[in-house]
Amino acid sequence: MKLTKPRLSFWQIFNMNVGFLGIQYSFGLQQTAINPIFLYLGAPEDMLPILNIAGPVTGLIVQPIIGAMSDKTWSPRWGRRKPYFLIGALIGSLCLFAFPNSPVLWFAVGLLWLLDVGNNMAMEPYRAFVGDKLPEKQLSLGYQMQSLFVGAGILLANGSIILFQKWFGGDIEVAGKIPQWLYYSFYIGGILSITTILWSVLKTPEIPPTDKELADINHSKSLGFAHRVKEPFTEIIDAIKDMPKFMWKIAGVYLFQWYALFIYWQFITPLFRQTLNYSTSEAAAQAAKMNTTYNVVTMLVALALVPLTMKFGGKKVYALSLVGTAIALFSIPNIQDPNMVLIPMVLFGIGWAAMMGIPYTMVSKVVSQERRGVYMGILNMMIVIPMGIQTLSFGPIYKYLLGGVATNAIMFAGVFFVIAAVLALRLNEPNTSVDEVDIEEN
Repeated sequence: MKLTKPRLSFWQIFNMNVGFLGIQYSFGLQQTAINPIFLYLGAPEDMLPILNIAGPVTGLIVQPIIGAMSDKTWSPRWGRRKPYFLIGALIGSLCLFAFPNSPVLWFAVGLLWLLDVGNNMAMEPYRAFVGDKLPEKQLSLGYQMQSLFVGAGILLANGSIILFQKWFGGDIEVAGKIPQWLYYSFYIGGILSITTILWSVLKTPEIPPTDKELADINHSKSLGFAHRVKEPFTEIIDAIKDMPKFMWKIAGVYLFQWYALFIYWQFITPLFRQTLNYSTSEAAAQAAKMNTTYNVVTMLVALALVPLTMKFGGKKVYALSLVGTAIALFSIPNIQDPNMVLIPMVLFGIGWAAMMGIPYTMVSKVVSQERRGVYMGILNMMIVIPMGIQTLSFGPIYKYLLGGVATNAIMFAGVFFVIAAVLALRLNEPNTSVDEVDIEEN
């Protein structure tokens, strides 16, 4: 059956992705501010990986289940994917308002679990939402636009940390207490999380399901409660059994790529405490500058990758970007100047732009419309499983194999990016989408 999707204008695609700004602002705070908060509240460095287990576990459970549920959802008023990322954004907003008020470590760790549930609930159906709306020839633009907002959201989060630390961060650090200047970034995130999602919800209508899809959805609703609870899990298992070989290859790349990224986010603050002899606040501010730099680059190059992938192929651009990210990580521990150490983040930013867009474009072409939600959830399982492995395994690796030295941790991550780049060269891109699509100009 032919699926006809209208071609959207640049600004329609822009409005559709604005909600990603708030989601990624929240993730930006997780990358830069959460681990310093754990350190402020007394966490030892070798405990940072296990304290971050919330992200992998909630992603593994929440994203595929929400994806499968959204595939079987339709409301003429609320749509298919929108109800899920609206609820997720609301949960995320409430957690962001509460987070800087954490009185003790266990409270902050518990809030991270709730925050990750909200963020994962919002993000997974958002990926499917873009694939639902766009014809094949606009998928690259749609997902690279998401990559742009990934950069913008994380940029704003890190930029706010830098500014507030500069303006209000003169107080002496007190053990067991979160500095007041960190509060403001979280409050801004709480506002952005819900308002940007509402913008996209109100500006972008969803495409109604086909008659066959609607019949399947209505049939699902007519079944008993026990069956409806079990159905998402059955959908996930069946989808994994039928999963295209291409996605199994992506899983290999993601294993090393996301393991390495989690190392970077956890140990960049400890690295600067070592290499620049900074306090925790100074190191957190320097890490925020690093993350701000690479996300500025991500914003600038995200859309520029669209013609490059069309000319040279997604896998070549993707693999080369992973090599560049490895070079950046090999360089950072060997630079002792706080300004010069920002230069490698240009390569990191190009890599981040590719990671956030190219794989989703490629996968959207090999999965069917009626299973897009569950497969985007499975793709994100491929992100959180490596993160889960990292949180469970890297603490002992860091303490016993790498000597508890943050420099060695960042170099270790660089090696994993090289391996990911080699595996990316094995990705044979599909020539056409699974869904046969006609493109109509508005």
